[in-house]
Amino acid sequence: MADTPSLTPTRPLRLGTRRSALATSQSTWVADRLRAAGHEVELVLVTTEGDTSARSLREIGGTGVFASALRTALLEERIDLAVHSLKDLPTAPADGLVVAAVPAREDPRDVLVARDGLTLDELPSGAVVGTGSPRRAAQLRLARPDLEVRDIRGNVDSRIRMVDDGVLDAVVLARAGLARLDRLDDATEVLATDVVLPAAGQGALAVECRAEDTELTRGLADLLEHPPTRAAVTAERAALARLEAGCTAPVGALAQTSRDGISGDGPATTLTLHVFAALQDGARTHVLTGAQDAPDDLAPAPPSCC
Repeated sequence: MADTPSLTPTRPLRLGTRRSALATSQSTWVADRLRAAGHEVELVLVTTEGDTSARSLREIGGTGVFASALRTALLEERIDLAVHSLKDLPTAPADGLVVAAVPAREDPRDVLVARDGLTLDELPSGAVVGTGSPRRAAQLRLARPDLEVRDIRGNVDSRIRMVDDGVLDAVVLARAGLARLDRLDDATEVLATDVVLPAAGQGALAVECRAEDTELTRGLADLLEHPPTRAAVTAERAALARLEAGCTAPVGALAQTSRDGISGDGPATTLTLHVFAALQDGARTHVLTGAQDAPDDLAPAPPSCC
């Protein structure tokens, strides 16, 4: 077995990442923060099945298709840590691995990228909207049953190009992905969460390493962990697990913290969880909201995330 890595190893930390522009952008963000703290980091590109297959996510297994290759590389000690989009991780824990840190979350909402600067309400009847997400598709059909929702695959650039080339009238993407790629100007509307509720964990990252590497785990948590984000995504993923739904299910979840009192000062006191669940065609849906006391050290979610 290789020497147990720490944040002061004799070689650079090997950070595993998927090859896509978005994944490497996210991983570089983590690597830059480790480097700023004085640590050497080497990015290791890992190809996953989700990156190479053009088939629908439902056909290739959905949950875990973007994470399994990175997890295998961790367990085989080819990398020391991996950066995932948290929404791509299965809710069940992986034997021998631990999510050492959940950094501060980007705005979790979805956005519309449409031709001619159109919003969802302004799209004409019969317009074609592309998404690879059953969750988005179900909610789009509820909001605009007169639209044609088409299943698509591809990275952010290729999806936006479908709109630019006139193949589609619009696509729905995660705002966080556009922000990390510096492409927010492509968005024509940020979709309200009562129209399209985001996926559990959307906008958040997970930094994963081997459970036995306790020194590395503690060091990553000290540098990168954001407790309010961890609390929110834990609640969202618990709902996903309770529904036995994966990342290809038409289920959305968003947890937010708030403060009591008119002035809004003082510690966060309430964590509110919103859940959307539907059949694939959106014909039957449930929207649930629940609240409970939040840990005293949690700050409220920023207004841009609401």
